[in-house]
Order: sequence, then C-alpha cells, then structure tokens
Amino acid sequence: MESNKNKSHQEGDIAKAIEEQTAKLPSDVFLWTSVASMGVSLAFKIAGHKHTALFIGQWAAPLLLLGIYNKIVKTQGHD
Repeated sequence: MESNKNKSHQEGDIAKAIEEQTAKLPSDVFLWTSVASMGVSLAFKIAGHKHTALFIGQWAAPLLLLGIYNKIVKTQGHD
C-alpha cells in the first residue's frame, strides 16, 4: 500500500519524544481521567463552588481528545 505521507512536513523532535512517552500509556487512562474530571466537577457543583466546577468540568473534552490522539499515534505511528 502506498504511503500518502508528505516528506516535507515531518514531526519535530519534541513532538516525537512526547508521542513516544504518551504511547506507553493505556488509552483507558484518558477515558477514566475524563470521567473523573466530570465527577469532581459535579462534587464542586454540589458543594456550591460553581466556577471551580465549570473549570474542572471543561477538562473532560480535551482529555478525550488526547485519548483519541494517543490511539491514532499507537495505531498509525508518527512520521
């Protein structure tokens, strides 16, 4: 199968180092930390700390996106 990679656009050394380290993490880590952030957010909301609850609750989406990125790097590799 022919590779569609553009050789003029390669990852930098820092990105490669980060990908190598994060690829060692199980994908479940990102899922469970996302669920945990929602739970902690709910606890802060119940405790009456509205702004803190909103701040922590917003972590869920980026954590899930990092999990997707991690999965792609594991399955497709990097440059």
